Amino acid sequence: MQSKYRIVVIIFSLLLVLSIGISVSNYKVSMQMAKEQLKSHSLPLSVDNIYTEIQKQIIEPNLVSSMMASNTFLHEWLLNDEDSVLKIQRYLESIKNKHHVLGAFLVSDRTKNYYTHKGFVEQVKKTIKRNQWYFDFKDSTKNSEINIDLNKYLNDSLIMFINFKIFDDDFHYLGSTGVAIEISYIKKMLKHFKKKYKLTVNFLDAEGNYVLLNETDNKVLISTFKNKILSAKSYLVEYEKDGSTYILNSKYIQELDAYLLVEAKVDDFTKETKEAFYLNIVFSLFLALIIATILINIIRNYNKKLETLSQIDALTNIPNRRNFHDKFEYLNNLRQRSSEHLCLLFIDIDDFKKINDEFGHGYGDIVLQEFAKILQASVRKSDLFARWGGEEFIVALANTPIKEAKDLAEKIRFATAQSQKIQELLSKPVTISLWLTLFEEDDTLDTLIARADKAMYQAKTSGKNRVCIL
Repeated sequence: MQSKYRIVVIIFSLLLVLSIGISVSNYKVSMQMAKEQLKSHSLPLSVDNIYTEIQKQIIEPNLVSSMMASNTFLHEWLLNDEDSVLKIQRYLESIKNKHHVLGAFLVSDRTKNYYTHKGFVEQVKKTIKRNQWYFDFKDSTKNSEINIDLNKYLNDSLIMFINFKIFDDDFHYLGSTGVAIEISYIKKMLKHFKKKYKLTVNFLDAEGNYVLLNETDNKVLISTFKNKILSAKSYLVEYEKDGSTYILNSKYIQELDAYLLVEAKVDDFTKETKEAFYLNIVFSLFLALIIATILINIIRNYNKKLETLSQIDALTNIPNRRNFHDKFEYLNNLRQRSSEHLCLLFIDIDDFKKINDEFGHGYGDIVLQEFAKILQASVRKSDLFARWGGEEFIVALANTPIKEAKDLAEKIRFATAQSQKIQELLSKPVTISLWLTLFEEDDTLDTLIARADKAMYQAKTSGKNRVCIL
């Protein structure tokens, strides 16, 4: 890896680590806040909402059943008027229609007759399996129960029965009454809870057995937390199942004598937080890549400028000595392979120190710039030229015989002396001295420069403004 890009890699890594670190930290805080929000607010509020919904959909039929069990008309009818079947039929039908339930029923313990809104349907017997519910309920210590069973007299489908015992004033058992609700409706209601609130709703009786419906069979959990879940107070428990975290909230429903269990899968409530985390990671990576790209371009442009500055003379905007050295080696190697002529032209502006002393360095800089333009316009594209330093310039003429090189040198000398811009600036012309030599077999650039100093001295002492060949 190039050292100039090492800083980009370091910055990119630091940005990535910082961005991901912040994202991970925010993710953990958000996940914890979401879990705490679920525990302290969302889940308890959902339990209350579900309880309200249950009050409207299940508890009302439960209260209707309780009201029927304490109704004086029912008591009197069972004790003194059971022969009037039409009366009880109309009463049960009115209950069904008024409260919009699937049906209402009554079982007389004295006659064991089973009545519905359709009238007398059968006599319950222990020998008949479908009637066993009545005798089990009668023998139980509970005064009410929720029972899910098939009934051939009510659509012959799975139905939820809310049963209440009937007692006279002396607490003598008279029979059982209640209402029936379609189980499909209960399924629909619980699915609604699942879809709307992302919650699984179950019901437990006092023994910890599932009643109504249950989507999950979590007997191990119930066994572990039975004493806390089956208590009068609401209880919240967090546990792991199948690699996921769940939170369970329980609430005792007195009207049903059952425990409402509401289970929430934490992942369902932190989905948006996770998605935001993944988006932040992607965004962090994208942002780091953009910054790295910008840095790379900045470094490239900066290096390009540095390279240009290292190869171009800042004042005259032509190649400098370093540039000439780098390219001259290639040109010399090419000459050795092809045996072509290679001439070197060394140029010095006459009396340049006097120009600086008389007009100032600013004027001297303009003279250098104007001469650089003349030189650039005079040489060919295949030639090398550069500002050698101070007022000295150098030109390498590839594949050029000495005669053609002298003609070019004279052209440059004449153009300089005739420059109108320089004459307008200084009110007088500026001349140059030139030394020209042919590159010999054993020559190097250093030997040529050494000869150039001698030739330049010769040109200066012989009158300046001329081309000397050595």
